[in-house]
Amino acid sequence: MKTTLEVPDAVFRKAKASAAERGQSLGAFVTDALQEKLARRQGAVAGAAPPWMRGFGKLRALRKDSSRIRARIDQQFEVIEPEDRR
Repeated sequence: MKTTLEVPDAVFRKAKASAAERGQSLGAFVTDALQEKLARRQGAVAGAAPPWMRGFGKLRALRKDSSRIRARIDQQFEVIEPEDRR
């Protein structure tokens, strides 16, 4: 679908430059930007976490292993080697 939009000059120049850096047409760049914006808005409405938060808490299951490993490391560093006793 073709349409006409009024875009401030500074925003237009930035969008045109970004599209060129990506090797896209301005139309493809604007379409991608609109799709991303709409997807984020739908996620916010549905209560979904933003994409940058998806990884938080994924390693929670390793907490016990990390504690065990940390204790072993601390234990080894408490030992003074004979050559270091001087």
